[in-house]
Amino acid sequence: MSILIDREQRIRRAEELFMQGFNCSQSVVAAFADIYGYTEEQALRMSAGFGAGIGRLRMSCGAFNALALLAGLDCGSVTPGDREGKSYNYKVVQQLAERFREAHGSLICAELLKLKKDAPLTYVASERTAEYYKTRPCVNQIISAAHIFADYLEAKQ
Repeated sequence: MSILIDREQRIRRAEELFMQGFNCSQSVVAAFADIYGYTEEQALRMSAGFGAGIGRLRMSCGAFNALALLAGLDCGSVTPGDREGKSYNYKVVQQLAERFREAHGSLICAELLKLKKDAPLTYVASERTAEYYKTRPCVNQIISAAHIFADYLEAKQ
């Protein structure tokens, strides 16, 4: 399948969505979801829980989670007995993970944010202020994830 994309427009859209207050996962997924027949609203809803390290647990980075979610959409439907399909999906996710890890040094939200190991967890979303955007590396990871997925799509053509 040949997918024509305007990579720079999609990368800018991912950044814009984050700067509007959407989480890291939502921002990347929504920038590419139309390729798979999803509206922006559907993409924002389906990816909402994957931001901030999955539900603000600071586990795997939301921008990386978006790559895994998009890889699942791209690899198509996988039935329970389809080991080949599952294996292909896992291969793509692992390749995307390696690219992300090479770019950022980790897939873990807490590590990327340089949080202390005993930092308390809370479900309360951070207020989006100018200071928030200045102190967070998230926008760089979002832009990077969008680049990585655009590269993946272009390589498939």
